[in-house]
Amino acid sequence: MRTHHKSTVLAAAAIAALSLGLTACGGGTDSGAKDAGSASSAPSDTGATDTGTGAAAGTADQTAAKSGSGSAGGLTTGGSTASGGTSGGSGTKGTTAGSSTGGKSSGKTSAAAPACAYGDIKVTAAKADEVPTEHIVLTATNTSGSACTLLEYPLIAFGPIQTAKDVPAVAKSKPAAPVVLKPGAPAYANVRVALGGAHEDNKVVKSFNVNLFAADGPAEGSIVVKAPAGGLAVDEAAAKTGYWTEELRNGADEF
Repeated sequence: MRTHHKSTVLAAAAIAALSLGLTACGGGTDSGAKDAGSASSAPSDTGATDTGTGAAAGTADQTAAKSGSGSAGGLTTGGSTASGGTSGGSGTKGTTAGSSTGGKSSGKTSAAAPACAYGDIKVTAAKADEVPTEHIVLTATNTSGSACTLLEYPLIAFGPIQTAKDVPAVAKSKPAAPVVLKPGAPAYANVRVALGGAHEDNKVVKSFNVNLFAADGPAEGSIVVKAPAGGLAVDEAAAKTGYWTEELRNGADEF
């Protein structure tokens, strides 16, 4: 009986120990499984989160592109520099257009008037206040209905045009720019006709011819100018003319 009881106790103790061992092994297996599951699920969750974030970002980018909010973003973010650049480009085009418009406007305002033709101008002559008469003043008046440019100097012929000597111009009297005559406006030229000597080879002139300049040289057509009362004693060898000018000037028109 004692032997049987001892065997029973030993058997019970062995079963208990085996149960404890199995319990311990089972617990470890569960924990390991749980840990492994956690470890394997963590990357999956993170990957899912990252993927979701990327998808959300892509959706946001597409939404921004469709809505055009990227242009507004171009003002504040470097990523939309192209949008900002496009806006700047548009501004530049606008400025260019404005400049072109201004250029056209100023071109129309400052366009040169055409050269005066002989039919546009009336020329009169008056003696200078001196005795004997050495100079006359020619006055050219624009009788047309529009502005014209009086170029260079008067081409004067004291006598028949075919045989008269050319009257040279005095270079110092040339103005900085040609005279533009508005309708009814005058221009002047000082002309020396003699030296005032008693023994000059003078001839009396009752009228003479004046030609104008065109853009490419002497213009066609002559203006017949009546000499002042009593006629003019002209020495063709001494005759000189000044350029057309808006007003006679001291020094430049003294010769």
